[in-house]
Amino acid sequence: MNRKLDLRTGKPVWMAYRAPRVETKRLVRDIKTDVLVVGMGISGAMIAEALTADGLDVVVIDRRGAIVGSTPATTALVQYEIDQPLTILSGKIGKAKAQAAWRRSRLAVANLSARIDELGIACAKAPRPSLLLAGNVLGPGALREEAEARRAAGLFAEYLTAGQLRDRFGIDRDAAIVSPDNLAVDPRKLTAGLHGAAIARGARYYTPVEAATFSSTSTGVEVGTKSGRSISARHVVLATGYELASIVPPKGHSIVSTWAIATRPQKPVLWPQQAFIWEASDPYLYLRTTVDGRVICGGEDEEFRDEGARDELIGEKTARISEKLKKLMPGLDATPDFAWTGSFGTTSTGLPIIAKAPRHPRIHAVMGYGGNGITFSRIASEIVRTELNGGTDPNAPIFGFPD
Repeated sequence: MNRKLDLRTGKPVWMAYRAPRVETKRLVRDIKTDVLVVGMGISGAMIAEALTADGLDVVVIDRRGAIVGSTPATTALVQYEIDQPLTILSGKIGKAKAQAAWRRSRLAVANLSARIDELGIACAKAPRPSLLLAGNVLGPGALREEAEARRAAGLFAEYLTAGQLRDRFGIDRDAAIVSPDNLAVDPRKLTAGLHGAAIARGARYYTPVEAATFSSTSTGVEVGTKSGRSISARHVVLATGYELASIVPPKGHSIVSTWAIATRPQKPVLWPQQAFIWEASDPYLYLRTTVDGRVICGGEDEEFRDEGARDELIGEKTARISEKLKKLMPGLDATPDFAWTGSFGTTSTGLPIIAKAPRHPRIHAVMGYGGNGITFSRIASEIVRTELNGGTDPNAPIFGFPD
């Protein structure tokens, strides 16, 4: 691996809720497997669960431990609405591809919800509508065009005027789009549940194990570890977040820092339907609630420089987010009970990169999640699963490496 940084700082709100423990072992000998998954966050969990469901022998490694990287820092707004509005994404990659990406994102959220139910994972899953508020990227007129573009793509989108928004949700903004059927989850509990399902089917988990070298052959990949042990696999899936392996080209990929707070529980004053709320602005504010009535609010994203610079801003960013939350929701107590910061990978299009590493046809890279990390993790698990079963996912080209 060529990037090794602190993924988060502070105390994410999810640490207040107990999640099942993921049991791992020490790697004390050379081993073989069908698929090696590198990374024990939400992406690695979804991929391991999907592949073991197909009967593949899976090994999962992480150089830190299970669910201790970026996953606990997510605010877990599981939306099919991509960070890049459909109208803007259409201008970047073409209308047909943009519509396909949005429709696939919508399908991924539905598939994830169904899978959680099938596996019986207790992760505080709850359906939530989403409100996209007019801002400095999309004003009322552009927001109306966005709603029309979504409907033309076969997606439900209701445009709300300022009066309708105020009457239905008590929010004072110029306009909004309301979309149904997004998901609120506890990301640690979801990740632990998926790992647990994979382990129950025989997946082997090892920590701390750091993949150091990758040698591809016509039939597989030899992975050398920092400890000197080797893992032979027919395929490797890199689910390492923004810590890119040296064999993965960084082109089109960038790192962004974000900050978030969580308030005390205050169910009596929450807004109708506890809808997800985010802004068509740059930088944008986003908020959701927890099962016990806390409000999670984040934003103030900016380009990552280094961990020290990011962490020094926690106090300033926390105060600014709290102030913005109070202005948007005057009836709330916006005082932070929790505050944290983290970094994540993104791309110029806002879409993930899910593709085979150049010159390594048996190494599958999963990277660049932006604000739709959990949704894109689900898409990645579906694409990788199809490829390892000898098929071709029709949407795979949309998520390839940039030219």
